[in-house]
Amino acid sequence: MADEPFRFLPGVRRDVLVLCDHAGNRVPAAYGDLGLPPADLARHIAWDPGACGVAEALAHELGCPAVLGVYSRLLVDLNRAHDDASLLLAESDDTFVPGNLRVSDAERAERVARFHAPYHARIDAHLDGLAAHGVRPTLVSVHSFTPVLAGVERPWQVGVLWKLDRVAVAALIDHLGAAGWQVGDNRPYDGRSAMGYTLARHAIERALPHVMFELRNDELGTPGLQQAWGVRLANALRETRFIA
Repeated sequence: MADEPFRFLPGVRRDVLVLCDHAGNRVPAAYGDLGLPPADLARHIAWDPGACGVAEALAHELGCPAVLGVYSRLLVDLNRAHDDASLLLAESDDTFVPGNLRVSDAERAERVARFHAPYHARIDAHLDGLAAHGVRPTLVSVHSFTPVLAGVERPWQVGVLWKLDRVAVAALIDHLGAAGWQVGDNRPYDGRSAMGYTLARHAIERALPHVMFELRNDELGTPGLQQAWGVRLANALRETRFIA
């Protein structure tokens, strides 16, 4: 389908799945760019800059599949539940989104059906297929964040987010820190309250091992930097035996 809201990257490895909710910033023509200029659609309010390249490199390095969201988070945020108040934002980081100022219940439902539900259904289908063969994969979610938000500087180059059990990711935090990176332990967001919908639904509900990486987007400004972080995260996952 022309407007399919995800890309599925195949991989031979079945014990890992890479996810990137905010990999793209596309807006279908029917939505008129949500009334925003191209400069705003290129900003972090519309997607996670650089995260797609990292996720692709990570999946390639591990030889595993990936599911990547391709449309802007401003259309509908794939990392929010369908009934979450922040699913469609009328304002983000002091920027009004004209196309979201007056969204009817019918349009909201249409966006969920067109963009949100198929993305999560594709992840479910993949995981259901693995479960049928007794495979319990590790889910690795990739996001990026802006260096400054609401006037507050965020010094971490990479964040490792966890919700239920820090012990499970402690070795990753230590490994990245020992390599010289400034690591956010549940920063820049606290995963106990802000992990979001995707891992809650697909990992926590299924009791699957999982981790979310948040990368500061000024670390990801070129394809080469994105590739380097993808390889770096793959090595960290392997060397800490978070994955086999």
